[in-house]
Amino acid sequence: MSFALPTASLIALALGSLRAAAWLVLSPPFSTRSIPGTVKGLLSIVIALPVMPQLAEKVPNLDGAGLILGAGEQIVVGAALGFLTALLFAAVQAAGSLLDLFGGFSVAFAFDPLSNTSTSIFGRFYNLLAVTLLFVTDGHEMVLRGFQQSYTALPLDSTLSFATLDRLITGGLAEMFLAALQIAGPIIAVMFVADIGLGLLNRVAPSLNAFSLGFPLKILLTLSLAGIAIIVLPQAVRTLITHGVEAMITLTKPG
Repeated sequence: MSFALPTASLIALALGSLRAAAWLVLSPPFSTRSIPGTVKGLLSIVIALPVMPQLAEKVPNLDGAGLILGAGEQIVVGAALGFLTALLFAAVQAAGSLLDLFGGFSVAFAFDPLSNTSTSIFGRFYNLLAVTLLFVTDGHEMVLRGFQQSYTALPLDSTLSFATLDRLITGGLAEMFLAALQIAGPIIAVMFVADIGLGLLNRVAPSLNAFSLGFPLKILLTLSLAGIAIIVLPQAVRTLITHGVEAMITLTKPG
């Protein structure tokens, strides 16, 4: 018994899998090193397989160098979609890094085995918490559905709008910093008020050496307030997921 697929279907599956693989490499939570490369490769095929008949209808005439060029285009599209998703999702880790900076935890860096880099304590904690919330709230399914829509909005015979990509990256960077400030801003404000209070106390009673109390006091405040601020983190993650999916859909719109 033999099983054969049309050439157009095989090309569609290959190009669709390349787009999905490039997206998985950059898009959280699938970009972590905890997911092996083999699993990512199989997952990319699983993502492209359901839409293979739809993609086969839009396969351009590719021969030789044209096939390589088409594969490169799909990798660029997938990488652009993954970068936009990761850009907005990085706001949570950026908020944690701001807490480390103003709370005095920036002097203690921990090794992150998932990215093979050194990262701040609260930055890593917030990132792990955001990934956990992403799976618990089924946000990863929403991200996957948003990426699946890219096959419909941007078929294999269409080209990516670099003007739209430039606008989305610029807006995404601004939104990332704004979201990080919104998450960590209240705690940073409390730290600033604490520094002012210690400065005034040091002026009134220099013999107390108030600044020697600043480091443990700011650590206590950071730990206490960060625990309270975690309450608003699920809503922040949900909003960032929504904006990330909207960015992917906007990027793949024609024109």
